[in-house]
Amino acid sequence: MLKTQLFHGHRVFTDLAPEWDDLASRSMTDTPFQSLAYQHAWWRHLQPQAGTLHTVAIRDRSDDLVAIACFYLLDGILYFNGCTEETDYLDLITPAEQAEVAWSAVFDRLCDPSFPDWTGLDLCNIPAASPTRAILPQITERFNWPFREEIHEVCPVISLPATFDDYLGQIDKKQRHEIRRKLRRAEAAGATVTRLSPGDDVAQAVEDFLDLLQKSTPEKREWLNDGRRAVFHDVAQAAHEAGTLQLLFAEVGDQKAAGLFNFDYGRRTWVYNSGLDPAAFGHLSLGVVLTARAIAMAIEKGHTTFDFLRGAETYKYRFGAQDTKVYRNRIGSDA
Repeated sequence: MLKTQLFHGHRVFTDLAPEWDDLASRSMTDTPFQSLAYQHAWWRHLQPQAGTLHTVAIRDRSDDLVAIACFYLLDGILYFNGCTEETDYLDLITPAEQAEVAWSAVFDRLCDPSFPDWTGLDLCNIPAASPTRAILPQITERFNWPFREEIHEVCPVISLPATFDDYLGQIDKKQRHEIRRKLRRAEAAGATVTRLSPGDDVAQAVEDFLDLLQKSTPEKREWLNDGRRAVFHDVAQAAHEAGTLQLLFAEVGDQKAAGLFNFDYGRRTWVYNSGLDPAAFGHLSLGVVLTARAIAMAIEKGHTTFDFLRGAETYKYRFGAQDTKVYRNRIGSDA
């Protein structure tokens, strides 16, 4: 017998803190975006105006936490917490073997009179392999609700071989030549790659990275508002403490010229964002250099996947990435 708890507001991040990340690490969709730090930071700094947070927690007969469904409600529609452009993968937080019963319990609670009124769900960024995609149509059919699924975005990824030379051998010959050429040119210019170390000042390193990010393009400068800056800081601090932050810089002399903000988590490198000072160092292609070094580091660590996350930018395919998909499931009046 499963039991449900309903939390309204941000206290859920405190009340479930001792159990959240352990469950997320065993979840069918285990990514940095299911972590307590990311989920809390997103709601704290980027919650939509007039949105309200409502979380259904599911426990088994031993009172162990088996599922977390964290939603925000806006204009009658329920969304996964984090369901905007900042977040790349979202899902019910539960082990795959619990997914069907957990989703059923979630919907039972959503239909309970104690839950705020809603007219539909709009659930974005569900990975292609998630059991959620098969479960939700079955549940909505029972309720005779409209259901619609669509491809929401692509996430290009590289399947990593055993060595960096093997990796170079599996990409296009022209691109292999370009990567090697740009690595040599950067080395000749005295460029070095450094990584944030355990004892370094995380806050200052994030500021250095954000300075490069906003210099990169006018679009990134406009995108980087105060809320997103705060999310970077909160998430970086938590990931650094957990040993899952990979913050890389390309430096020329004593100046940081490019940065790469990655997560190093679960045998996968997740490329969250990048920054570059194009006016001063654009000719050195240091974004290419950093990405190539990050791929080499991932292979050295025995990672199986290098994930560029959402977006079909051309440079990702030049590194040999292949598309995976994330889906959007709409239920009820929004379908």
